[in-house]
Amino acid sequence: MRFLTLEDGQLGVLIGERVVDLPAAAEALGAVPSVLTFGELVKSGDDQAEEAWELGLRASDAGIATRLFEEVHARAPIPRPGRNIMCVGKNYREHAKEIAATAIGGSGVPERPIFFTKATTAVIGCGDPIPSHSELTSKLDYEAEVAIVIGREARNLSPETAMDHVFGYTAINDVTARDLQAAHVQWFLGKSLDGAAPMGPTVVHRSAMPEPERIRVRCWVNGDLRQDGNLGQLIFDIPTLLVTLSRGMTLLPGDIIATGTPKGVGAGFEPPRFLVPGDEVAIEVTGAGRLVNRVS
Repeated sequence: MRFLTLEDGQLGVLIGERVVDLPAAAEALGAVPSVLTFGELVKSGDDQAEEAWELGLRASDAGIATRLFEEVHARAPIPRPGRNIMCVGKNYREHAKEIAATAIGGSGVPERPIFFTKATTAVIGCGDPIPSHSELTSKLDYEAEVAIVIGREARNLSPETAMDHVFGYTAINDVTARDLQAAHVQWFLGKSLDGAAPMGPTVVHRSAMPEPERIRVRCWVNGDLRQDGNLGQLIFDIPTLLVTLSRGMTLLPGDIIATGTPKGVGAGFEPPRFLVPGDEVAIEVTGAGRLVNRVS
């Protein structure tokens, strides 16, 4: 089950290579849609997700309210999240080592999860330009990540039940101004510039995803493969992240958690390979499709 947000903010489903506009399909089929947007769907639960998917299948089979995916300009699945994106730093061992050798430094592999956030105004969709912010930074970097979307309110989770609160998975690019990240010590500013959180293009329901070690994330810059990892390589797996975050803090439906990036970021090369205007960054997460953005 793959869901996305279409140009006017309406809910869509991706079936094969075709996208169904669910509100338009419901109207054409004489159905009453229970949800109109992806944000509403996440808050409605798994049963509503199954219902929306079945409606999409009916419409697709009948050729109603469908377009080829390549004809759609998908927005970020949640264009304006209700809260900051929660992120995990240094959650792949080899990435922690490559960052430890840079000016960003740090103590290498962490003993506990490192959390930070990105501003909601950083979110953009597939195909949207990533601003270079050349007046602010000369060290703009990419970080391909698997992000999870919370589907059920959660507090004080246990490892055994944590995954029941995940709605699904998507791709996110944790774009980072490395010089701002280093200068301000705390990472928020360097990771929250406008356009610094490309996301999407789809969210895959957790029931349609494989085991973590088979959920792969890759990143290409101008066609050059830079990053290639999977969730089996995480230092702190998703249940551990959810348990830690939910201790005394309530997670809400629609919360987005980026799980960390594998080795191969621009800062890790010698010399560094930062982004410049015209560069194209493409990220693929198993099932979620290809997230492509160009630096402007």
